[in-house]
Amino acid sequence: MHHLQAMNTSPTLANTQGAITLVQGIEVGQFTDTRRPTGCTVIIARGPDGLGAVGGVDVRGAAPGTRETDLLHPSNLVDRVHAVLLAGGSAWGLDAASGVMQWLEENGMGLNVNYGLVPIVPAAVLFDLPVGDARIRPDARAGYTACAAASRAVPQEGNVGAGAGALVGKLFGIHRAMKGGIGTASITLDGVTVGAIVACNALGDVVDPDTGAVIAGARTDDGLALLNIRQALLRGDVPKPLLAGTNTTIGVVATDAVLTKAQAHRIAQVSHDGLARAINPVHTLSDGDTMFALGTGASGKTLGMMVLATLAAEVTARAIVRAVRAAACVSDNNNRWPSASDMRKTA
Repeated sequence: MHHLQAMNTSPTLANTQGAITLVQGIEVGQFTDTRRPTGCTVIIARGPDGLGAVGGVDVRGAAPGTRETDLLHPSNLVDRVHAVLLAGGSAWGLDAASGVMQWLEENGMGLNVNYGLVPIVPAAVLFDLPVGDARIRPDARAGYTACAAASRAVPQEGNVGAGAGALVGKLFGIHRAMKGGIGTASITLDGVTVGAIVACNALGDVVDPDTGAVIAGARTDDGLALLNIRQALLRGDVPKPLLAGTNTTIGVVATDAVLTKAQAHRIAQVSHDGLARAINPVHTLSDGDTMFALGTGASGKTLGMMVLATLAAEVTARAIVRAVRAAACVSDNNNRWPSASDMRKTA
């Protein structure tokens, strides 16, 4: 068993960029298993009528771990979902969705099929098994506990929930990676809010979309500086051999605008533009990048798809940046993964 040590707690950030819980009808709960660490994050969609939210999804990474994504295609029957689960633990973490279903059923949320309620809970997982003891992963109890903790409060960011064991910048070896995490952001225009929550466990670097500067990612051989993967690959540096599916950035974009299922699908698609702005490289063969979209309709209006799509990409990028800026260093017997704040102090 690995010995894992958290070097410090996640920094407290005054979230001046909003949160997904500012979207009317959205609640977030998180469970963090500090033994490893790992965890899960649940986004509950109550909607104005209590019947959930219109859902969409877009999977761009080549190595996804997902559940209930087919039903979100615009041509398929069910158009409402009641929660979305994001979890660590690789495919094992999908087990947490059964706990989410149990909590939702107990609280009267689900698709009425005459014989009872069937909660619709799409899910996606990320690969955080290198951090500590891989035998510890989110289970049904973790999903249930996350639901019980759900609220409209601003979610904690960094080393919590689905981002607890996340790392970024693994292209040149796990020992040169840095700590990833989970982050959230939102924008409100004319009474309509678009928000995102993203767990960033990317193979690539996280960059500031406004400046192009690398914030967190692969480090130089001595571990003291950021390498800049894009520049390293362009000059011919050879990446380390990779196991497929050992990375992945997953998240949810939600809005209280009125959306059709086809429009929710489109919002999920364009949210990947935010991933591309903030992560390089992204959507690789070793990432399972997946973004969900939820429309609660609680505002009773829309800003139009052009504006909603622009906001979706923007809040996704901002949430990724916040995820790594809120993260804290962790270490085990073999490695130490510094945070973005650690690297700034070193610089």
